[in-house]
Amino acid sequence: MSEQRDPEGLSVAEMAAATGVSGHTLRYYERAGLIRPVTRNGGNHRRYQPGDVEWLRFLLRLRETGMPIARMREYAELRAEGDASLRARLELLAAHHERLREQLATLREHERALRAKVETYRQLLADTEVDPATGDRDTDDRHR
Repeated sequence: MSEQRDPEGLSVAEMAAATGVSGHTLRYYERAGLIRPVTRNGGNHRRYQPGDVEWLRFLLRLRETGMPIARMREYAELRAEGDASLRARLELLAAHHERLREQLATLREHERALRAKVETYRQLLADTEVDPATGDRDTDDRHR
């Protein structure tokens, strides 16, 4: 963590544009302890560093994969400890990765079931379609 802090780094708006989150979310993540204290310029405006962009993108990835804020905070605290916490960080991320793999497997099962149900309804509708020209039901046995 030997990154030099540049007082002329990214403004809140620039950081928001670079990461796709709102200024409100940036400030929330800072208050929640997920982002280390942000450098401020002479006008007391926040200035984010290039490393902050990558860190926030990683946090967003954790959040989007279902990691609770409390676990994200735990990971951020471990990260701040440096190399002494490598094993603990590995274990935390490995456990999250395993939960994610289990969720993906469950979602794949649900997707297969839904796909089958959609196909069933498509087939039922195809079997009972009415010919708009004659008003007769389709008696074509291809779909039965």
